[in-house]
Amino acid sequence: MGFFDSDIVQQEARNLFQDYQALMELGSSYGRFDREGKKLFINKMEEMMDRFAIFTKRFELSDDFMAQMTMKQMQTQLGNFGLTPQQMFEQMNLTLERMKSELEG
Repeated sequence: MGFFDSDIVQQEARNLFQDYQALMELGSSYGRFDREGKKLFINKMEEMMDRFAIFTKRFELSDDFMAQMTMKQMQTQLGNFGLTPQQMFEQMNLTLERMKSELEG
């Protein structure tokens, strides 16, 4: 069975995409959130990044051709911005840490 033939993989991909879209829509109002709302948003973003990191690691470790192609596509797209997947995760984590420190300051 191929990587994308798995119902579990398909469901997780759908959930990740839907949750990410919802967070991005919500994030457009971040500046109007109160302190607790901002903390909650940051926590949800951290959870999303953890889920995404696990999902991409599955692509990386899979020997399925389509999973490998998807990983290569992601690397190419990020490469257009001068980033590797690891650097993307590091940048997102730095951004989230900066957002946290702004709340504490």
